[in-house]
Formats: sequence, C-alpha cells, structure tokens
Amino acid sequence: MRSAGQPQASTAPSGGSGLHEVKSVGNTQFPDGPPLGKLAPSGGRAVREATSVGARILIVKLSSLGDVVHTLPVVQDIHAALPDAQIDWVVEKAFAPLLLRCAGVQRVIACEIRRWRKSFWRADTRREWRAFKAELQLQSYDAVIDLQGLSKSALIARLARVSAERGGKGGKRYALANQTEGSAYEAPTRWVADVAFHIAPHSHAVQRSRELAARALGYTLPDAHDRAQASPDFGLKRPVKLEYSASAAIENRADQVPLKTVVLVHGTSRTDKEWPITHWLALGQRLIDQGFQIALAHGSPKELATSQAIAQALNAGKEKGDDPAALVLPLMTVDALCDALAGSAGVIGVDSGVSHIAVALDLPHVQIYNFDTAWRTGPLHKPWQRSVFAQPTPTVDAVWQAWQTCLCHMPSASQEGLTP
Repeated sequence: MRSAGQPQASTAPSGGSGLHEVKSVGNTQFPDGPPLGKLAPSGGRAVREATSVGARILIVKLSSLGDVVHTLPVVQDIHAALPDAQIDWVVEKAFAPLLLRCAGVQRVIACEIRRWRKSFWRADTRREWRAFKAELQLQSYDAVIDLQGLSKSALIARLARVSAERGGKGGKRYALANQTEGSAYEAPTRWVADVAFHIAPHSHAVQRSRELAARALGYTLPDAHDRAQASPDFGLKRPVKLEYSASAAIENRADQVPLKTVVLVHGTSRTDKEWPITHWLALGQRLIDQGFQIALAHGSPKELATSQAIAQALNAGKEKGDDPAALVLPLMTVDALCDALAGSAGVIGVDSGVSHIAVALDLPHVQIYNFDTAWRTGPLHKPWQRSVFAQPTPTVDAVWQAWQTCLCHMPSASQEGLTP
C-alpha cells in the first residue's frame, strides 16, 4: 500500500485541444461520458446550481490577494468541462468577498490561518478553529485540489473529507509535485496528496493553476498559443450599468462627456516594486490633460500618505469650487474596491493584488514592473492590457504609450463577452 509520503506522480500531457472524456470524478459516474462542454471558456458564464450528479470539488487557495485572483479562471474551466460540478473554495476571510463575486463558486469557506497561528494558545482561537473545521467537513468531496502548495494548504486539504471508496473509486487529493519559478512551495503539499502533478517550472501563475486542475479532473485546456481560446475567464461579475468604453470618452471629449476616472495603484507589498512619485505626478498630469479624473487607491497609512501627496500636487492651482482633478479613495473592502475599479475607465498600477483585480475585471490596464517577472504574473492575451518592464524602472513615456495602446484596443462596453 502506498504511504502518505509517496504520492502518485503524474506527467501526463496537458496540451492540445478539445476535452478529455471524463468518465468519472471520484464516485460521481457519467455512464455515457461527462456532459462535455466547450474548451476552457473565453467568455462569461452564469452561476450554475449544483445537482445531485455533479462532482463535488474543493479548491484550496488561501492567499494572497493576487494569488487568489490568478486562480479564479480554474472555476470557469471546471464548469466548461463539468457543467454540473459543485465547486467550494477555502480562502482567507479577507479575500472571501472576492470569491462571492465569482460565477460558479457554490460555497466559500473562510478561514483566518494567518491570525490563528499567531494566537493558537487562546481559547477563542481554538473555538474559531473548531468551527472552521466543522464547516470544512460538512460534506465530502470527489476531488480536493491544493493550488497553494504550502504546508498550511496541505493541512486544509488533509482535513477535508473525501468521498468514500466504492467500486474501486473514491475521492482523491491533488497537489503540485514541484516548485515553479518565483513561487513558494513546501514539500508537505505533495506528502498528503494522493496524486501530485509536475508542472513546468517556467509557468505563468494563471496557467499553473489551470493546468493542475485540468490534469486532476481529466480535461484539456486550449492550446496556449491560440490566444482567442486560451484567454482566461476570471468569472468576476461586473455591474453592467457601470461599464463604458474608455476610448469613447476620449473621442467624445469635445461633446462635454463627463470626466471619467483612471485609478492609479502605487501601493505594493515591496518597496522595490514601487514607481517613483515624480513619475506618478507626470503620468497623472497627462491623464488629466486627456480628460480623465484621477482616483488614488491605498491600503495602509503609508500608501494613504502617498495618495494624499499625489492628489494635493495634481490639484494645485484648481479654483475653489472646481471639481478636483485627483481624488483619494477611502479605505475599502475587497468587494467595494471591485465596484470602484469596475466603474473606472481603467487602471494603471504596479505589480499588486489590486492591479491583478483590474485584469480580472477585463479593464484597460497597464501593469508596471521593475523586475522581469511580467511573464509570470502579468496580463495575458488581451490587447487592452499591457505590462511594461524596465530597470531600474519604466519611464513615464513607456507607460503612457502602453496606456494609449490599451485604449485603442478596448472594445465597446456592449461587445459580447465583455461582461461575465
């Protein structure tokens, strides 16, 4: 018998086109084959009700914000291959509102591992942990997929119940067998897995999760070289009433179209990812001259101070009573921030979770990189989403030209497939 420390390794190919014929997932049987859908979708998809014959799948991806965003397309991929699947997701509580907006997620199971491990001896922490464990184990799963690759996610995957074995089939736990470039990885994730898959080390964060889920459940992703088919669908719901074409706002400027807003995202978890404040000021002034209003996001006291400094400089010279050229957004929850971004003309920002949300919302977006890592976390396939890399940092001209390119390629708000 195979021990827990010896997961079944798999190197089955994941390229090609079409869907593999999935006869079963765990105990869920498809006598005539599965309800074969389309290739992993490039358009939106509504929430589906889980049925009694649907495979029960648990995704474990706890944090951080950007990593959770990069994992969202997995949900749409699974529903394209298994339309009746019930997909639950374990995530840190702070990011749960994002998943509640994702089409196709049946149940969001929130945890607070980050906080609990700092106060594990407290009675209230132990009580909260027991409540979380009970919620996690309410039902069993045909597939538990650890897309995090860390010890904490391995623990969650191990605690989750898998469906009992019947007729030689039962629920299984799946995980990564190796580390990919630029991503954290800890060995316990493969120790608790029944099947661990080796993923190419040089993989984009979005593609890594999509490939792991596809191989675990037996469907094939579109050819990565086919941009139209391979473009990921993040499944985030956007309020239709807030959408409009950013390029149209520029073209109709002479017709007194109200000012539209471009959100600038300067905050990031690492100081070496930041863009100089002088660059933000120069870029902001160009946007204002083009007819846009500026909104500045922040998530910490330091970022708030930077937003206030930028806004004050851009508003200098404005007459009392005039609309401000730049606004500082209030501190927002993830769901409120999604609404604010969704109503904007677009986002320009550094490599951060907020910038990745802009990508998921399909907004015009320029992502600024001081390091050559855009291949791993930057926008994919959309001509109205660009990454700009240079060292020590991209110039204002380079970012400006990328923004103009985004606007030129942005489809109108009414174009089919723009809204999930």
